[in-house]
Amino acid sequence: HVQLVESGGGSVQTGGSLRLSCTASPFSFTNTDMGWYRQAPRNECERVSTTDMFGRTHYGDAAKGRFTRSLDKAKNTVYLQMNSLKPEDTAVYYCAASLIGSIPTVCPDWDQYNYWGQGTQVTVS
Repeated sequence: HVQLVESGGGSVQTGGSLRLSCTASPFSFTNTDMGWYRQAPRNECERVSTTDMFGRTHYGDAAKGRFTRSLDKAKNTVYLQMNSLKPEDTAVYYCAASLIGSIPTVCPDWDQYNYWGQGTQVTVS
């Protein structure tokens, strides 16, 4: 029974930073497609970053230059470092792994990824 457990969300002021974590068990992020997504009320699921099985990461337009995805293989944990946060970054953030489809339109979208975290709220004011 694979679980992705997220942590690190919270409330922060504009310009602040947060680091989200996504820990998987019993599952390895190595050589696996995974992504960070977010969904705000009345919005579609938005890609924050996606990483392919070769470790190449692509960021959504809103995340470029401000967010950084990283992997700690020893801890089997993926991080999303978010800097220079803006009110429009307010959303529930999800990690997802094991791509089986395409781009999610809702979060979570079990037709696109096998595994999803529970979501963590980020509020920027």
